[in-house]
Amino acid sequence: MIRFYNGRILSLKDNFDITEGEIWTNGNKIEYVGNSKDTDNIAFEREINLNGNLIMPSFKNAHTHSAMTFGRSFSDDLPLQEWLYDKIFPLEAMLSGDDIYKLSKVAFLEYLTSGISACFDMYYFPENMAKASVETGFRTVMCGAVNDFKESVSLLEDYYNKYNNYDELISYKLGFHAEYTTDKSIMKNIAKLSEKYQSPVFMHSSETAKETMDCMHVYNKTPTELFEKIGLWNYGGGAFHSVWVNDEDLDIYKKHGIYAIINSGSNSKLASGIAPVSLMMDKGINLAIGTDGPSSNNALDMFREMYLTCVLQKLKNKDAASTDANKILEAATVGSARCMGLNDCDVIDIGKKADLIVIDLQKPNMQPIHNITKNLVYSGSKDNIKLTMINGKILYENGEFRGMDTEKIYREAQEVVNRITKIQE
Repeated sequence: MIRFYNGRILSLKDNFDITEGEIWTNGNKIEYVGNSKDTDNIAFEREINLNGNLIMPSFKNAHTHSAMTFGRSFSDDLPLQEWLYDKIFPLEAMLSGDDIYKLSKVAFLEYLTSGISACFDMYYFPENMAKASVETGFRTVMCGAVNDFKESVSLLEDYYNKYNNYDELISYKLGFHAEYTTDKSIMKNIAKLSEKYQSPVFMHSSETAKETMDCMHVYNKTPTELFEKIGLWNYGGGAFHSVWVNDEDLDIYKKHGIYAIINSGSNSKLASGIAPVSLMMDKGINLAIGTDGPSSNNALDMFREMYLTCVLQKLKNKDAASTDANKILEAATVGSARCMGLNDCDVIDIGKKADLIVIDLQKPNMQPIHNITKNLVYSGSKDNIKLTMINGKILYENGEFRGMDTEKIYREAQEVVNRITKIQE
């Protein structure tokens, strides 16, 4: 068992209250949460004095493409379609499964420094992604990436059955890339899979104005209306980005319990737009937050995502009172976890999985102390992550990674990038 004591606890179980006390983890689960008590007869593996720092549920990255570290700063300052079709797709076509394995590990390291314990990853070669996750101890929910060019519905079903019975760190959700890359017949067959397994479906949706207008031109429906008509959301699911959505779209989200998965950094950098998060909150829409991939963001930083998500709403609505920072913090932790199906990793409570982070409050940006939760959103940074624990194991502490050869990870990723960029030239 590991004991965290003399700390502040933000459980997010019921509200945003912070209490003083301690937490014990036993194996991969939380065994005790509460006031300090006699531990003389307990042999802990380790006892960690938090010295008044904050322990809380970890962040979960509800939308990313981890292996796209290959494209970080390769093709910046371009519009989405040119960036995607002219720069990213040609490099992507050269990637092997082993490349995915190597490139994803770079992302895992960055996630850990941001207090992220799990990612919702949409990409290819899931076996290699799963292998990298299990080896490093990182938690990954993989999402189907079917489109007209890669993979198939039958393969999606195979993946769904295999990776939901693979390892406790791995799970899999039905999904496809987007309406504009996926034929309607494929989407209909995925809807049949959703019906068969009573499973939610996830996809990119309404990311740009052009995407939404083109869908209206082809189907006389918004992407949201099309997905509902096909039956893709009969068992819930989520829409990555959800920028260009209207009131009727959000009514559909509400009806089916759909998660709007917000990616403020990527959407800002690619000038895709600002999702109507405050309106979503008013309507009671389920919210989650993701970074998107490292080739479009380019950082994998949940603090930056929370800040941007919150302040962009104030700018969009011309209202400094718009959007409660606490709700954005909740979306990045509890909301993202539940969106990803990680209901046993959402809050701090006895019996929940030990996916925890320690926030260093002894930093200038966290002092003096007034409102810790809101300060995490408005002033917090990766520099405040003192410790990241996943499944009961400490993988990152005081700036050091546990059990990972970072020099090898960086070197192998660079070798992949050198190869594929040289070929393209």
